[in-house]
Amino acid sequence: MNRIVFSCLIATALAACGAAPEQVVEEPPLAGATIGGPFALVDHTGKDFTEKDLLGKYALVYFGYSYCPDICPVDMQRLTHGLNTFAKQRPVDAARVQPIFVTVDPERDTPQELARFVKAFHPRLVGLTGTPEQIKAATKAYAVSYRKQPGSAPDTYLMAHSQLAYLMDPEGKPVALLPFDNPSTPADEGTPHAVAAELARWVRPAA
Repeated sequence: MNRIVFSCLIATALAACGAAPEQVVEEPPLAGATIGGPFALVDHTGKDFTEKDLLGKYALVYFGYSYCPDICPVDMQRLTHGLNTFAKQRPVDAARVQPIFVTVDPERDTPQELARFVKAFHPRLVGLTGTPEQIKAATKAYAVSYRKQPGSAPDTYLMAHSQLAYLMDPEGKPVALLPFDNPSTPADEGTPHAVAAELARWVRPAA
């Protein structure tokens, strides 16, 4: 019997019995990657915060610093606008996505400074800081590199760092990298929609 006809007969029989063919679940692009893991930091309210605080939620994780003159604020604006766009489409599922901003500049990014920074972007955005050793451990776990470099004025500095935004699943496993630019449209317009599309693709509907 023709293989295509046979497959159609099977599908018809399943439908008649009230069953549906098993749906193939797409494997996330970062499945199996050694990204993420234990960390111990402090949030922007001064409370201890570890990877266990994210269990049961999806996490949108970005590493940067509040004193960044341009890139980090723009990235956070696009990412959080993307989360807001997703929330308009699937509000229940979007509420399960926790946005996280981890500083790579603990020398200046105190909890008080991060509180000022995260307030400008999203009401649920959590800013995380810690000791230099804690930040080093967290960035190593998330494969993020960073280094201090001299600024344009004396006694000032910038932080060069990886420009990455991870989507992590409710078990703390990596799912995908979220985009910062959509080449088909202007960045300020296209990126939030591209972020929302990736969230819609990988955030599983609530049971």
